[in-house]
Amino acid sequence: MENNRKIIHIDMDAFFAAVEQRDTPKYRNQPIVVGGDPNARGVVSTCSYEAREYGIHSAMPASQAYRRCPHAIFVRPRFEAYREASKQIRDVFHQFSDKVEPLSLDEAYLDVTGSSDYQGSATRIAQAIKRRIFEKTELTASAGVSYNKFLAKLASDVNKPDGLFLITPDQGPAYVEQLPIGRFHGIGNATERKMRNLGIETGKDLKNCSIQMLQENFSKSGEYYYYVARGIDDRPVVGQRQRKSLGTETTFQKDIGDFDAMIDTLNQLAQTVWRKLNQNRLTARTLTVKVKFDDFEQITRRKTLDHSTIQREHLSIMVKDLLLKSDAGKRKVRLLGVCLSGLSVFDSNGERQMDLFECDEGPEP
Repeated sequence: MENNRKIIHIDMDAFFAAVEQRDTPKYRNQPIVVGGDPNARGVVSTCSYEAREYGIHSAMPASQAYRRCPHAIFVRPRFEAYREASKQIRDVFHQFSDKVEPLSLDEAYLDVTGSSDYQGSATRIAQAIKRRIFEKTELTASAGVSYNKFLAKLASDVNKPDGLFLITPDQGPAYVEQLPIGRFHGIGNATERKMRNLGIETGKDLKNCSIQMLQENFSKSGEYYYYVARGIDDRPVVGQRQRKSLGTETTFQKDIGDFDAMIDTLNQLAQTVWRKLNQNRLTARTLTVKVKFDDFEQITRRKTLDHSTIQREHLSIMVKDLLLKSDAGKRKVRLLGVCLSGLSVFDSNGERQMDLFECDEGPEP
């Protein structure tokens, strides 16, 4: 429907690792893994393209990454350096558009539909953005250009690193049809398995499904899948993204099995998040407890209050009630986390003013 839009998705190449290689010359052209100590707990945040040749990827346990590439250089994250580089990159974005939607430190959408730069060519604007990012930061970026967000994000991944790919309105539907279902943005591993069990292997298979069938099997996401299978995505580029949730988590050096120790840890995490909530003058209606067991299975348990907001004195009770709904204590745990969501802001009298977002996490398993 909105085929006249011009959307660019910029994705920095192996961002954290690239910053490390830029700042430490001896790391260049070496397999760099940014993440935890391979001799202790921790996971890979990201890795250089040299490390990816060994099958290392983000979210992989650092110990497994070490087994795949013992000569890799493991470095701890330096988030201040990454944030500084990200700020420079965003400054570049705003030189080309006032409609910039950051997704993380290293990627963003830009709407350049009304731009007169480079005779209004989104492809040439993307080339200019990539050049200017490199001039400012010595880092490379990949760009996807298309008429909607879904296709622009797909396009940015085609020619990585330092790539640029265009999907025109004429090409969009056919491009989606040939796409393996696992390549669809918004389709995770569990959904991919479910789709394959239903005989959906490609975008063409997805396109052949009725909207009713998709809604029955995938709830509210069914409508999204129905339209993107046709190359349709009318979501706007949102210039100002407000916070959806506040959370923190901790990974233990050794798996713990003591339930009381788990409760103590969760209470400490909850108080940390509560302080962040107050600092941002927010209230919350939903509390989520995250548990990762020693076999890496991860679950969440949450409670949402119907009308009132969560009170600080109720946190410890709620945390314990939620943890009791899991197998924690019966099974050892490697990670615990707490998230507050369903956020609202205070007015000048310290009362609820407006709902911002509900929790953006998926349903409980």
